[in-house]
Formats: sequence, C-alpha cells, structure tokens
Amino acid sequence: MDQLARRLGVPDAVVIGLGSMLGAGVFVVFAPATAAAGGAGLLPALVLAGVIAFCNATSSARLAARYPESGGTYVYGRERLGPLAGFVAGWGFVVGKTASCAAMALTIGAYLWPGQARPVAAAAVLAVTAVNLRGIGRTATATKALVAVVLAVLALVAVVGIVGGDFALGRLGDPGGSGRGVLTAAGLLFFAFAGYARIATLGEEVRDPQRTIPRAVPLALGTVLAIYLVLAVITLGVLGADRLAGSAAPLVDVVTAAGLPGLAWVVRAGATIAVTGVLLSLVAGVGRTTLAMARRRDLPGALAAVHPVHQVPHRAELAVAAVVILVVLLGDVRDAIGFSSCTVLVYYAITNAAALTLGLDPGRRLPVQVLAGLGLVGCLLLAVNLPLASVLAGFGVLAVGAVWHLVRQRSR
Repeated sequence: MDQLARRLGVPDAVVIGLGSMLGAGVFVVFAPATAAAGGAGLLPALVLAGVIAFCNATSSARLAARYPESGGTYVYGRERLGPLAGFVAGWGFVVGKTASCAAMALTIGAYLWPGQARPVAAAAVLAVTAVNLRGIGRTATATKALVAVVLAVLALVAVVGIVGGDFALGRLGDPGGSGRGVLTAAGLLFFAFAGYARIATLGEEVRDPQRTIPRAVPLALGTVLAIYLVLAVITLGVLGADRLAGSAAPLVDVVTAAGLPGLAWVVRAGATIAVTGVLLSLVAGVGRTTLAMARRRDLPGALAAVHPVHQVPHRAELAVAAVVILVVLLGDVRDAIGFSSCTVLVYYAITNAAALTLGLDPGRRLPVQVLAGLGLVGCLLLAVNLPLASVLAGFGVLAVGAVWHLVRQRSR
C-alpha cells in the first residue's frame, strides 16, 4: 500500500498551518531579526517577509491544487521544470527542515530542563513521532489543542504588555539597520512563515484539494501575519530595540517588565507547547516529502511504504525521527534558523518558477504571474542576504545534493 487517505478539510488544514508557524515565529525569531535590522527595521522586515510569503503561498496553492499529492515543491518542480529542479527542492526541504526539527526539539529541552536539554529534546522527537504514526487525523487533533493553548498564552502576553508593560509607541522608531540589515532580518523572519508549506505537503490527505488548499493556505498565512505584527509591536514597544535584540526569551521579558514575573512560567509553558506543535507538523511534513522522493527513487525506495492501518508514511517518519535525534544528541544547531531559511527560500524560488509555467488562471483577477515573479526574485534576494555562514552552508548542501543526483542519473 502506497497511497494516503484524504481526511483533512479546510479547518484542519488551517490549524496544521497555524501550528507549523506560530511557535517558530513568536518564540525564536524576533530577537535575531531585531539584532540584524534594529528596532526601526523590524516591522518593515516583517512586512517584507510576509509579502514574499504571500507570493509563495499563492504559487503553492495553485500548484498544490493542480498536483494534490504528497511532496510539495519536489513534485511541482519535477512536473513543471524537470527532475533536477524537483530534486534540489526536495533535498533542500528535507535537509533544511531536519535541521529545523532539531532546533525546535532543543528549544523544548532548553525550556523544560536546561541542564538535560538534549535527552529531553530526543524524548520530544519520539513523542511527536508516536502521535504522527497514529494517523494524520491524530496529528490534526493534537495540533488543534496545541494551537488553542498557544493563542491563549499570546493573548495574555499582549494584554499584559499593553496594560502594565510601560508600552511606548516611540520605541518603534528606535534607530536601526537599513538596506542589507532589513533584508537579512526579513530572511530570518521568513523562517517563521514557512509552515504554510505543510498544507501543500499534505496535499494527498486533503479532501477536495482544488477547493481546500487555495482557501487554507492564505487563511493560515494571513492569521499568523496579523498575530506577528501585533506581538512585534508590543515586544518592541515594551522592551525597546536593544533589550529585544539581546533577549533569549522576549515574551518572558515582556511579562517581567510588566511587574508580573510570576507569569513567566506560563509563557515558558506556552513556548514549550507552541514549539511542540511546530515539531509535530515539521516531522509530518518532512516525512511526506521523504515519501514522495522515495516513490521516485531519489531516496531509498524502502521509505515509500504507507502503513496499512494508520495510512501514514511510517518508514519515512521513523527515518526522519532517527536523523533528527542523531543531530539533537551530537550536533550543534545554533545556526539552524539561517541554514533552514536559506534552503527553504531556494525551495520557494523553485515553487514560484514552477508556478510561472502554469499560465494565467481563467477568471482570476489577481495577477498571479506577477506574484509568482515577485516571489521568485524576493526569495533569491532574501537568501543571498542571510548571514554569510548560512548562505555558504545552505548553497553548499544544495550543490552537493545536485551533484549526487546528476551522478546517479548518469550512472543509470
């Protein structure tokens, strides 16, 4: 058995998208983005990242409706641009998102038990893999519960920050970076939006994909962008640029600045739950792309199996979990955000290039081809403006994968 069951409707798909984005954006990215762009550059960088993400989302939704199967841009690239483009997209996604999984798991360990972060992170990977192996329905149900808790915690932080956090709009204009600094920050912030791709990678498990995917992707992205903008304004208005840039836990610092340090544990618990939701959907998404690549023998064919009862790619997900645990226990993933952003931006550049080949959609008023072109240029621009180490590592890994693929093709 190698086909997945269609069980997800629009609400389920939107929730999975929310769960994929909220934890990474709010609890991880604001501080390094502020350090790159300064206070005055944070909000423009966030808007720029959101606009490029919207372009990507439009292209992803069009392609996913046309090719409703697991694999996302790996499939679209193969079908529209050729095997090499598809392989580079799939390879970049699997490698980059595996690093993201390790980073998210270590974040859970750091919040729950700082002295034993790695063992706790490994246990978290095992736990979310066990949930995913029970079926996509269980994944969606668990994600709904996690998202509800996270939204409640974020609302608490917002209210506390405005009411008692010495909030000042003047801090939004604190001197900050410009030019390359804003582009670098936007590239880092893009990491926080990339979760909507999970909806596309689950395309084979969505009911009525031609209707569901084009609705779910912009709904999830728009909701998250609104939440990010509100919380960015509040954290910057309460902490100021310097304090936010140096903060390891910005939302914890917001409630502390409001004179309510006792709420810090609530925010830390919310962060743990949010990041668990991200990890849950990340492992599911990487597993589906691994399945798609294994079906076409770009990865070992044994990974193409689908469980006969739970109808999930169980071998692919177990393989992904094993690699993530290895990275968690042995590797240093402090630069995972930049590395993941680089590879995923290239992934979406290929998405937009593939969408350009679709032509115009009958009856659509939006200039979808213009959006795809803007998304393509924007992704490449943000990718090359990331920190140099991230750019070298990201493009180096993509180049190694491409050479390996070409050698295998030639040997066949």
